[in-house]
Amino acid sequence: MKKKNIGSSFNDWLREEGIYEETTAVAIKRVLARQINQQMIDQKLSKTNMARRMNTSRAALDRLLDSENDAVTLNTLFKAATAVGRQIHFELI
Repeated sequence: MKKKNIGSSFNDWLREEGIYEETTAVAIKRVLARQINQQMIDQKLSKTNMARRMNTSRAALDRLLDSENDAVTLNTLFKAATAVGRQIHFELI
């Protein structure tokens, strides 16, 4: 017998607290940073070579790969994805 959910969803709670968008953005950034880091490992790319491919600085790449740093632009994310041969797809809801 399946139990019926009682109460609202976690997303509903985040919305009620007014932190849904911020929390979602941080989570997406962390996932993308981990995926880009894994691609760098798989392709044996150093940070210096990756930054060069992105046409950016090592410091900007370090900010991107730092899961605690949420001050990364979409442009930087797209550059990183392109540098490792990937694309970023967003589904707007």
